Amino acid sequence: MCGIICVVSRPSGRPLPIAADIVRALDQAIAAGDRAAIAECAQIVAEADAALRGDAGLGALYNNAAFAAELVSRVERLERISFTAEQALENSSGLPAAEIERRSNELIALRDASWSLRNDRIHNANMVLDLAGADATTSARNAYFTIQQSFAAIDRMEVRGRDSAGVNVLVWGHEIEASDNRVVPLLAGRTDDPLFTSRSVRVGNATRAWSFVYKAAAEIGELGDNTRVMRDAVRSDELLRLLVSQPSARVSVIGHTRWASVGIISEPNAHPVNSEEVGAAAGAPYLVAALNGDVDNHAEITLRRSLKIAEPITTDAKVIPTAVSRLISGGSSLEEAFRATVSEFEGSVAIAAASADAPNTVMLALRGSGQGLCVGLAEDRFIVASEPYGVVEETLGYLRMDGEALAVDNDPSS
Repeated sequence: MCGIICVVSRPSGRPLPIAADIVRALDQAIAAGDRAAIAECAQIVAEADAALRGDAGLGALYNNAAFAAELVSRVERLERISFTAEQALENSSGLPAAEIERRSNELIALRDASWSLRNDRIHNANMVLDLAGADATTSARNAYFTIQQSFAAIDRMEVRGRDSAGVNVLVWGHEIEASDNRVVPLLAGRTDDPLFTSRSVRVGNATRAWSFVYKAAAEIGELGDNTRVMRDAVRSDELLRLLVSQPSARVSVIGHTRWASVGIISEPNAHPVNSEEVGAAAGAPYLVAALNGDVDNHAEITLRRSLKIAEPITTDAKVIPTAVSRLISGGSSLEEAFRATVSEFEGSVAIAAASADAPNTVMLALRGSGQGLCVGLAEDRFIVASEPYGVVEETLGYLRMDGEALAVDNDPSS
C-alpha cells in the first residue's frame, strides 16, 4: 500500500476575509447555540471555516496570533455548546427516531466545522508560518501553503506505507536564471546527482519549470518522521525560498509515501522519480512520477526500450517518466506519450506524473480495483490523493477515478 498526493495551485481572486467579520459571525453562532439552534450554529461555523480556506483564508490567519487566539476561544465555547447539546440528547426520552437522527446530524456538523477551524485552518496557518517565516511574500506564502498541503496529506496517508516518502516541487514564473549571482552559490552540488536524492535540483528556463525534490527513507521509524525530515529540508532551502518569493512564482507538487515492494528502501527508490537516463543528452523532456501498485512488466519495458537507468535505482516507478520522455523526444505530444506508456503496463497501478514543460498539469492513470485516486476541487487548487482523507482537509468536493470502467466517447461522465 502506498499513497499519492498532487497539488496544483492556481491564482486566487478572492480578497482576504476580515478577521473582525469572522469573529463576529462566530459570536452569532455561539448565540444560536446558546438558544439550542444547533443547525443555525453549525451553518455559521461552516461558513466561517469556508471563508478561512484557500490562499485568502491563509492570508487572514498568517502571522496573526491575536486573530488565532480569538478563534480558539470561540471554538472552545462552541465545543462546550456541542457537549451540552449532546448530553441533553442522550438524556432525552420519547423522541422519535427521525428527530434523534436529525439532532445527531446537526451536532456532527457543528463538531466537524469547529474541529476544522482549530485543526485545519489555524494549524495549517501555523505550519506554513513555520516553513515560510514571518516575512514571506504573498507568493512565497501561497507556495509554502501548497507544499504544506502535500505534507499534511502524506501524514494522513502514511498508514498506507511509511518506509520512504518524497515530494517534488515544480516552480515556474519566477523569472530568475541559473546564472543569477544569488543562485550560483545556492545551486552548487545540487544539479548533478544521477540518483535524484533529497535536495536535488533540476534547473529550468523561461519555458521549463525548476524541479526541487525532498525525500526520506528509513526502514525503521514512526509515523511523522518522514515529513519532519522533509519539512526541515524545505525550510532550510534558500534557493527554493528565493524562487517562490518572486511575485509571479507558481508551484505544483507531486508527493508519495510507500511501503517498498519493488526496489530496496532508499532515497533513490523513493518516489517521485524523474525521467533522466544515464548518458542522456541535456535538454531531454523532463518529467517526474509516482506510483502506487506494481508495474509487473517494468523489466520487459526497460529492455525493450533500452532505457538506461542508473543501477542503484531499482524501483519499477522509474520506467514511467523515462518511457514518457523517450516518446516525447520521438515526436509524441505529452498526452499521447503518457497515454501510450501507461497502456503498456501490466498490473494494478495508480500513477501521477508531471512535466516541467507543462507544470500546471498533472497526468493521472488508474488500473485495477486495488488502487484509487480522488481528484479534489478546492478553492484555488486541484488536490489529488489516493484516499478521500487526503483531500477533505481542503475540500469535500472530489471525484473518485474508476480504474475498471471503460470510457465512452462523447460522454464526459464516463
